[in-house]
Amino acid sequence: QVQLVESGGGSVQAGGSLKLSCAASGVTGRSSCVAWFRQAPGKEREGVAVKHTRNEGTTYADSVKDRFTISQDKAKNTVFLQMNRLKPEDTGMYFCAARWSTITARCDLRADFPYWGQGTQVAVSS
Repeated sequence: QVQLVESGGGSVQAGGSLKLSCAASGVTGRSSCVAWFRQAPGKEREGVAVKHTRNEGTTYADSVKDRFTISQDKAKNTVFLQMNRLKPEDTGMYFCAARWSTITARCDLRADFPYWGQGTQVAVSS
């Protein structure tokens, strides 16, 4: 059974950092893609970063490259999103999502992700 539970959101000033966690039971031990998405009020959901749990491949949205880092701790079945140099436009609800994948595949943020967490709120003030 897959269960995704996000935590770590909060309020921070621009330029600050936050680290989000996704407790991904039933996922990290298998070949899968685990992604972070975000959605700001009135805007469409945006893929932020995705990581393959077996081949370690990662993909980032252009808007967060060189600022955000996705990583995993397999022993803890957890996927992290380290967010540095935060901007007000990073504000939104952040969701963890997962989908099964073949071992050699490259994860794609545009793919269909059937498993989702409940989200954690991030607010960045200027």
